[in-house]
Amino acid sequence: IEAYTVQFNNVHVVQCITPGDWREVREQLNLVIKTLYSHLPDVLIMLVLVLGDLHIPHRVGSLPAKFKKLLVPGRIQHILCTGNLCTKESYDYLKTLAADVHTSYPEQKVVTVGLFRIGMCHGHQVVPWGDPAALSLIARQLDADILISGHTHKFEAFEAESRFFINPGSATGSYSALEGEITPSFVLMDIQSSTVVTYVYQLVGDEVKVERIEYKKAN
Repeated sequence: IEAYTVQFNNVHVVQCITPGDWREVREQLNLVIKTLYSHLPDVLIMLVLVLGDLHIPHRVGSLPAKFKKLLVPGRIQHILCTGNLCTKESYDYLKTLAADVHTSYPEQKVVTVGLFRIGMCHGHQVVPWGDPAALSLIARQLDADILISGHTHKFEAFEAESRFFINPGSATGSYSALEGEITPSFVLMDIQSSTVVTYVYQLVGDEVKVERIEYKKAN
């Protein structure tokens, strides 16, 4: 064997192998694999669906049809749900979109995706609900780069103390304890190395509107 090329997401690794026994071949193959994986943080792109407060079927009949049309199976790697999924049918639907689905956890949870520590909490323990200072305290306790919370049923995203905070709102537009009219919304996070591009989808009237927010992890 003289040479071969490995390609992964436009990263080319060329490794030459000199004649010898298979032990030498195996050693050089291991070198290629290590070189390839050293590029992963730079080239790997992951899509994370963030949603919650569905309340199906107790408050709302189903996810909006226009949202279902956008959520295509096989393109999303992780799903993070803030809570109130309510039924096995809703869980089974999410499993058709991605294999890695986080829907149940204790008061708080940390999920590592790429270079990011993503903290999760439902949000009922945040007092007052959605309070930035209370959310910042939880993020520090979890040592999270990104903190995802829900409960208010209203989308919100902001950056504070070099951390990123997301509330995806209610994916179904379910009413909350404080408001009857809620705009349905969910979030897609496109994680690329140390940058997260967040796409916010909101169903305003009969139109899906999309907002783009970028967050870069501090060194």
